[in-house]
Amino acid sequence: MKADYKNWVPKSMVYALVAAVAAALALLVVFGITGFGLSGAWWWFVFIVILIALVAAIWGLKWSIMAYNAFSYDGSRRLSAGIIEGVADRLRVPDGGTCLDVGCGSGALAIAVAKRNPAAKVVGLDRWGKDYADFSELLCSKNAEAEGVKNISFVKGNALKLDFPDETFDAVTSNYVYHNITGADKQALVLETIRVLKKGGVFAIHDLMSEKRYGSRDDFRRKLEAAGCTDIEFIDTADGLFMDRTEARKLMLSGSTLLIGRKA
Repeated sequence: MKADYKNWVPKSMVYALVAAVAAALALLVVFGITGFGLSGAWWWFVFIVILIALVAAIWGLKWSIMAYNAFSYDGSRRLSAGIIEGVADRLRVPDGGTCLDVGCGSGALAIAVAKRNPAAKVVGLDRWGKDYADFSELLCSKNAEAEGVKNISFVKGNALKLDFPDETFDAVTSNYVYHNITGADKQALVLETIRVLKKGGVFAIHDLMSEKRYGSRDDFRRKLEAAGCTDIEFIDTADGLFMDRTEARKLMLSGSTLLIGRKA
């Protein structure tokens, strides 16, 4: 049995954009033949609107195919696999310790951490649900079984308010999760994750940490230090570490940053 970590760009998105291109093209042809009874300025207005919709759908389809191929675990680029491995390499969990992966999705990062730390226990947490229908707790469990990983479990939860007491885990991690939570203060989300980290524990959090999303880097660092964090590093992962800037821009991953540190 082979693990199925899915693709960060779901096939349903690609299929929907194929349908959108076909529909816009068909509408353009029908309009060109019939004109919908319009003429003059109104004819040109509707024509331009349909044409813009067609161009947008084609651009979206082109991007989704490019991204799907880049993120595929079976393709030649395997970008998502490289990112998962790179984040997991930054995290060491003490023997007998525990690690929490927030927003585990299909279980890829949690399983990678569990593999590297066989004497530790890893917990993968996600809210799953209809917004991410391709991912589920069952899928995570099947992937762990396929990888032969037993020191792992999966629970349903919410990154906004983790259902764990303060200082529960020896390590915490997350990959490309917080930027997807609309309307939430991204710094507060990270601090909520840090809350459940024990003194002496380590963290490795990878996300799109642009100033537009996360606010002032200096302000964020001060808040982390106030929460007891030390050895804080913001590592730009789009400078050749996981990808180069051109690829990051094309895949809308500009601002990719790995935040690492320790809780004193």
